[in-house]
Amino acid sequence: MAIQSNASTEAVAGTGVTLYSGLTNMKVLGVNPNMAELHAMGVNVKQEPSYAVTFSDQDYNKVVFWVGNSDTKVKVEILMQPKERTSQTGKNQWINAFGASTWSSDAPSYDWWKSEGQRKAYVGEETLIEFTKAWANVAGGDEVSYDNIASIASGDVSEIKALVKALTNNEVRLLVGVKDDKYQTVYTKSFGRVKPQRDQYFIKSLNDDYGSFNADYNADLQWGTHVSTATLVSPDAPAEDEDWTTQKATNGQSDDLPF
Repeated sequence: MAIQSNASTEAVAGTGVTLYSGLTNMKVLGVNPNMAELHAMGVNVKQEPSYAVTFSDQDYNKVVFWVGNSDTKVKVEILMQPKERTSQTGKNQWINAFGASTWSSDAPSYDWWKSEGQRKAYVGEETLIEFTKAWANVAGGDEVSYDNIASIASGDVSEIKALVKALTNNEVRLLVGVKDDKYQTVYTKSFGRVKPQRDQYFIKSLNDDYGSFNADYNADLQWGTHVSTATLVSPDAPAEDEDWTTQKATNGQSDDLPF
């Protein structure tokens, strides 16, 4: 893999039973753990978890990061497929060696785009790379890519497991919400680095056309015991075409500026 990481700090303790929401720093405890590994984390499950799922006649492999802090543990789910991601208009999503992505019918030729390592992205790869950027504390201009991304998209997460071991002291900043007043869930349209901490990116993402979060969360985004607002926004919508990625390039979320 090509990931130039930097350390972040903060300790993780046990799991609480109270529901929490808001922005917080969390450590990655494991990826696609089996039942025994979940029990070792203090997560009680009664059967082996499945990391494959079918939606609308489409089969997906799940990359599931279990993350936690001194208050709670929660999972970050990323759906992937071992096929190139295309838009409804037939354009391809492209990604480069620096983890930047965009949409284009042909190889991108935008002024801001760096062509090193460019190729067509797999379904779910952009979200995985954005999470990895924040978690590994990758600085702007540094490379971030996986050697075996096709294998990861096919369900083999051994390369990510190695990264979990290498980044045991790192944290990622996440927005946690609550669904149905009982389930904690993580916003996957924006992930933050612990240093520097730039929570304004979460706010901007939530306000974007494709940035809604289908969960309830503390309105001020402050981390703490969850207080229900009894309302939910519309379901998360997938980012689509170059309009979304162009916004990312111009609002400080391109490969030239740390996410």
